[in-house]
Amino acid sequence: MELKPRAEAKIRALIEKGVSIPNPLTLDIGDEVAIDNISADNVVLYPGTRLYGSRTVISAGAVLGREGTVTIDNCQIGPKVDLKGGSFSKSVFLEGSNMGPGAQVREACILEEEAGGAHCVGLKQTILFPFVTLGSLINFCDCLMAGGTSRRDHSEVGSSYIHFNFTPDGNKTTASLIGDVPRGVLLDQKAIFLGGQGGMVGPLQIGYGITVAAGSVLRKDVLAEDKLVIPHTPPAGVIDYGRNSTSGIARIIGHNFTYLASLCALEEWYRHVRRHFFAQQEFGTLIYEGALEKLVMAKKERIKRLQALVEKIPSGAHAACTCGSPSQPGCELHAAVKQACD
Repeated sequence: MELKPRAEAKIRALIEKGVSIPNPLTLDIGDEVAIDNISADNVVLYPGTRLYGSRTVISAGAVLGREGTVTIDNCQIGPKVDLKGGSFSKSVFLEGSNMGPGAQVREACILEEEAGGAHCVGLKQTILFPFVTLGSLINFCDCLMAGGTSRRDHSEVGSSYIHFNFTPDGNKTTASLIGDVPRGVLLDQKAIFLGGQGGMVGPLQIGYGITVAAGSVLRKDVLAEDKLVIPHTPPAGVIDYGRNSTSGIARIIGHNFTYLASLCALEEWYRHVRRHFFAQQEFGTLIYEGALEKLVMAKKERIKRLQALVEKIPSGAHAACTCGSPSQPGCELHAAVKQACD
């Protein structure tokens, strides 16, 4: 019996155009994948690589699966990207970005130039500005992180770190802004360091030059800059607690609109500044379009989560409500949020 891979014709075509495939029998390529969007220039697909999605793009010098199997699903991969192992879906990786083995990068992530993480890093709806580095064993969903000026001077998240992005009420209006967009895109701000074996409870905002001590959980904004932060640990105890509380709702909504505004600002930066640099790259237009698509996805996610939060607010919280229906407690706040999101 002769063994042949499902995508034999595409694998042969890739080898003939110059893609390095050490063990062709172990590859799987979906029928929808356009091999014309895979560069022939120093691309390496190691054993166990799986490519799916009609929007998948792989640029020159990309290396997939060096240390473990890799699954790519509708990702746009820029030049010299190194994805050592894991699954990567509906995300963009710009030039020189990298991820270690065991990664799980889900939808709407953007890793800009030379950003990356070590082994076992989980990301979703996350944007890392150039050079931002994540350690190992990290869950860092729903974040935008900036800071730093170069490969030697960069923002970093220590190993075993968690961004807590899900509340007991089931809300995910928890996206955190670590640094900012207007200054961060210029790559001239001080680096931010989040010490390992710790976490942060979103939504938070953190200024540049901040160092958070290892082994701590950050629960409050740090808008100042150039500070060492040693977070307070709440005392142990059992206290009364009610879910669906409106406590802190103004702060949460405000942070979400700030995050949305940051995404809008980043989209404009891509449209008016970055697009000219993409034009100089092979597949640059496709990668640029992929980045814009991820920003649109990110905005839709934040709007969806914000509207879901407001709809959960009990009618008794709205003194001025005239809707008359307990099943539709949106009233003035809901209408205002909807108008702003629209």
